[in-house]
Amino acid sequence: MVRVALRGVRAHLVRFCLSVLAVALGVAFVAGTFALRTMLGSTFTDIVATTTLGDAYVRGAESAGGTGGPDRISAEVRNPVPVSLVADLEAVDGVAAALPDAQGPLVLVGADGTAVQSTQAPSFGFAYDPRDRAVDVVAGRAPERPDEIAVESATLRASGLALGDATSVVVGGEVRPVTVVGEIGLGSALAGATVVFLDAATAQAAFAPDGTVATISVLADDGLSEQQLVDRIAPVVAAASTPAEAVTGDSLREEATENILSILGFITTFLLVFAGISLFVGAFIIANTFSMWVRQRTRELALLRAVGASPLQVFSSIVLQAAMVGLVGAALGVAGGLGLVVVLREVLGAVGMQLTGRVPVDGFTLAVSVLVGTLVSVLAAALPARRAALVPPVEALRDEVTLPERSLWRRAVAGASLVVLGVAALVAALLDPTADHADVLLGCGAGAVVLGVLAASPVLARGFLRAVSVPVARWRPVGPLARGNVTRNPRRTANTAGALMIGMALVGAAAVIAATTQASTSAIVAREATTDYILRGAAQGTVPVQAVADVRALPGVRAADTFSTASVLVDGTPFAVTGIDPTAVGRSIRTQEVAGSFVGALDSGQVAVQRTTMDDEDWSLGQELVLVGSTGRRTATIGAVIDSPAFGVPLVVGQELLDALLPPDEQRVTTVFVTAAAVTDAAALRAELTDAVRPYVVVSVMDSEQFVSDLAEQVDRVLVILYALLGLSIVIAVLGIVNTLALSVIERTREIGLLRAVGLGRLQLGTTITLESVLTALFGTTVGLVLGVALASTLPTVFADVGLRTLAIPWASLALMLALAVVVGMVAALWPAVRAARLPVLDAVSTE
Repeated sequence: MVRVALRGVRAHLVRFCLSVLAVALGVAFVAGTFALRTMLGSTFTDIVATTTLGDAYVRGAESAGGTGGPDRISAEVRNPVPVSLVADLEAVDGVAAALPDAQGPLVLVGADGTAVQSTQAPSFGFAYDPRDRAVDVVAGRAPERPDEIAVESATLRASGLALGDATSVVVGGEVRPVTVVGEIGLGSALAGATVVFLDAATAQAAFAPDGTVATISVLADDGLSEQQLVDRIAPVVAAASTPAEAVTGDSLREEATENILSILGFITTFLLVFAGISLFVGAFIIANTFSMWVRQRTRELALLRAVGASPLQVFSSIVLQAAMVGLVGAALGVAGGLGLVVVLREVLGAVGMQLTGRVPVDGFTLAVSVLVGTLVSVLAAALPARRAALVPPVEALRDEVTLPERSLWRRAVAGASLVVLGVAALVAALLDPTADHADVLLGCGAGAVVLGVLAASPVLARGFLRAVSVPVARWRPVGPLARGNVTRNPRRTANTAGALMIGMALVGAAAVIAATTQASTSAIVAREATTDYILRGAAQGTVPVQAVADVRALPGVRAADTFSTASVLVDGTPFAVTGIDPTAVGRSIRTQEVAGSFVGALDSGQVAVQRTTMDDEDWSLGQELVLVGSTGRRTATIGAVIDSPAFGVPLVVGQELLDALLPPDEQRVTTVFVTAAAVTDAAALRAELTDAVRPYVVVSVMDSEQFVSDLAEQVDRVLVILYALLGLSIVIAVLGIVNTLALSVIERTREIGLLRAVGLGRLQLGTTITLESVLTALFGTTVGLVLGVALASTLPTVFADVGLRTLAIPWASLALMLALAVVVGMVAALWPAVRAARLPVLDAVSTE
């Protein structure tokens, strides 16, 4: 049977190669995902390993609220420790140095006068200390005065600056003229982070104005182990004025690495979902390929049975061919996946996000990729192989051998049952969208509907294609031929279109989600924002504090209301919180009050809680909450319940209460709403605002429409990645159509020869096959889009609490996708049509 399998591969090399390509594309995604995750993990763990070289670290002993941010080396935000502890630590025997880790957000102005930024990587400043093992002055000298900086090597290249150049930095909301005096090497790629070093005194004044820092790095004398160092400094740490603890450098680095890997685990899961979709779509091609292959070789398989081959041997020969497809496809897929990672690394490097230079090739990636590719191929071929194994030997004695086609009623009933169950689950989710299990019901219902439609697709295909092909049927003689070919075998047509159906369902759903998100955002801004202009920060979304002060000083500005975002602990659980001035309510923003008084709650130091959070946490109006921040602890009563997607956080408090919980450097002023004075000209005010924030480089002035467009662009950037990933499934689907048409040409060789013999021209034959392909693509695209749009349209009801409240269907985009289906069909038919047209008439007629 091994020889039979190998001969089958050689005899049908085209089919084998197309199936291999389908598997390779899916496996490439799997291998690339694991390799990319490993590369990202290696990059960030290298950053941790090369920048946190302390032998021990002193940090807060209690968890506390705060934004954390890119300058934190630990995922958990803790209470700060006093800088005054440094002197006590350095007095301990065995301590070589104690370095307060003064660091925070900073904006560097590049040679072109704009902020130095790379993708979404952070930008921050460090205190330079010559005793720090992580830093190395590779050119120039270290900064010594407030008007001097040293820049990390990759940041220096990205900025276009050189040693001796004058530029500016924005630190603590203040624009400072500085001179670049040194270049610092950190020993690893920083994934695009912008890193600037200040002299120690300036950094502490900017990033630790209250005399506290997140951690203190402690370096040991030679010969002293990390644990011995921790043991020696423990008494000093225990006597500190604030709760503190000492941990070894290894334990802190391990903690930071685990945090990074957990974040990357989410990214890997996201990418693997699309890899699974690609493999699922590829499985359709393999199953369709082997189904047609079994149908074409029925007589040959019957002869094998007649000469003594058992059903198990026939089954094994087909499964063995499928395994060969999987193994070869997986090998090519691994190579392709690693190649994609290399390309992606270069692309990211070109936009400033430098990753580690190593392209990881590990046994786990290889094993998973080969196993996945082989299993998908074998499972996809199992059912056709079973049918082949059951071919009666007597069939070999007949002139024409065909496998009996089963009735479609079973598939129709099964598909209809699944659709009914899925719709029932969807209706249950829509009737009670606030239930805890509503999203689960929605997902299960959507899955059942998709599977039901796939099961019933042969029945749908026959009716759909008969209706759609009415105009085509008038184009004689090619129209009736194409119509008959696609409706004669609805199973084959449905299986061919199934891959495209899945891809288009996902694309259609993504298009609706994008349009709905943008429409919902626009509606929220129109409903809740009552401001004239909005200030937004480009660097980590932060508007410098001094920029706000300058704007408030303008004569044409009635008010500039800030929205400060941070995180606090509520009964030990972190919650995002926004702090605003109570007078901003009604002036800059309005919101729906579900219970209590929003303004009254903010005025009296109480908390306003989103309705969904109240339900999730089972809180009640008037309940007391204990709020804990890094510098304070307060007990506050729930004074209002609101329903406001504009805030986008569970808790809203007055700015005075937030300041009591957290220092300013742990709050991010993400948005500033500017209200014009009564007699101010709008255009003149905008010019004044633009001039006022220009020195801060990173602040943009927008009206409401521009603000909505800016938010929509952020959604679009995410969806570009989504569409690119979904595009892979469309490519595989096109291969499926090509594969099926090519096999159909082989299966109908004699029929094609007879048509040519009675006068059908080559162009007419090619047109017939192209029409078949277009009709098949239209069926898959139409059903897929209807499915995707219908299922995505349920999202605003179930996910209204997260802001999806206004359903929008992009009809123009959907129409473009239908037009794309025609193009897909024509492209997919090109090679099979040319191959059919070149078949010699006499050879085709004499084919058995």
